[in-house]
Amino acid sequence: MTPVLPKSDAAELVVAARLRRGLTWAQLAEEIDAPVVWTTAALLGQHPMTADQAEQVCRLLELDETVEESLRLQPSRGADPARMTDPTVYRFLEALSVYGPALKELIHEEFGDGIMSAINFRVDVARRPDPDGDRVVVTFDGKFLDYRW
Repeated sequence: MTPVLPKSDAAELVVAARLRRGLTWAQLAEEIDAPVVWTTAALLGQHPMTADQAEQVCRLLELDETVEESLRLQPSRGADPARMTDPTVYRFLEALSVYGPALKELIHEEFGDGIMSAINFRVDVARRPDPDGDRVVVTFDGKFLDYRW
């Protein structure tokens, strides 16, 4: 019996197959009828896919059942320290380091004692034209969870 392919290895195979076939993350998301940010995160190993989703993506990318099996696994979520140094990822960390305390205060002022869920959550990325250079618009949309005693 062979071991299950680690999600990180499956992610590398997905990325390579996507690039070699000239497909976008949006096209893969459309194929499985799921949000593009969720689909990208799932294919990079951060969410489990349903059997149907994994089968559809692997068929499109011409990947075998070992990748399909891996895509269905429950992930060990978290941050790989090496990925945190990537300039794009690091800027998100920087932005949350600077604005996180202010956002916390504003959430508490508006909603009361609680947090924004990252489980009951949506995220979107969009481009907004601007005369000084296009802007990246990232929307976090999480359910408010109040602390209950």
